Amino acid sequence: MGKGGAQGQHGFTLLELMIVVSIVGILATMAVPSYQSSVVKAKEAALRQDLSTIRDVLDQHKADQGKYPPSLSALVSAGYLRVIPKDPFTGATTTWQEISDPVNGGVVDIFSGAEYVGTNGTPYNNW
Repeated sequence: MGKGGAQGQHGFTLLELMIVVSIVGILATMAVPSYQSSVVKAKEAALRQDLSTIRDVLDQHKADQGKYPPSLSALVSAGYLRVIPKDPFTGATTTWQEISDPVNGGVVDIFSGAEYVGTNGTPYNNW
């Protein structure tokens, strides 16, 4: 055997590379929406938990002190919360919508400040 001529081929052809890139692209287009949906569902679960916790703490403050707190930061000062949680959709602690008692004052309820609509069709600021 001489050194000239075809010995084994090495590498991939352009067609093979294009097929692999196409398959990866198809898989990515299928995976990205699923990932985004999972992220939204995780944020919704966190929002439900945060709302439940804050509402329970508001009620506990009312039971202990005989009145609702004047603000969410008062819950931290009084030791009912370590920190005010961030709204999962706005990423801020200052966007919570506080509902005050018109007669006695104090925060009686809280809602998200996000203007988006949840996967259940209800806006987050109505949860």
